[in-house]
Amino acid sequence: MKLMDGFDSNYRFILVAARRARQIQSGARPIISTHSRKPCRIAQDEIKAGKVKWYIPEVPKSPVTVAGELLDKAIAAEK
Repeated sequence: MKLMDGFDSNYRFILVAARRARQIQSGARPIISTHSRKPCRIAQDEIKAGKVKWYIPEVPKSPVTVAGELLDKAIAAEK
């Protein structure tokens, strides 16, 4: 199956479309004009038209990673 442009996986495309479809079902107005009445199809059409923006949130660093980075900086500063 071909990946959608701008997506790193088909799974992410489905997640974004499902979230947008839920917004439409909850009363949000469609961003584009489409012939479909189904929220899932409207969401997919909006994504294909490039009207839905999304991003992958950065995963917070673990305390161990942060401590290691601070230690590396402290060691580098001493040299």
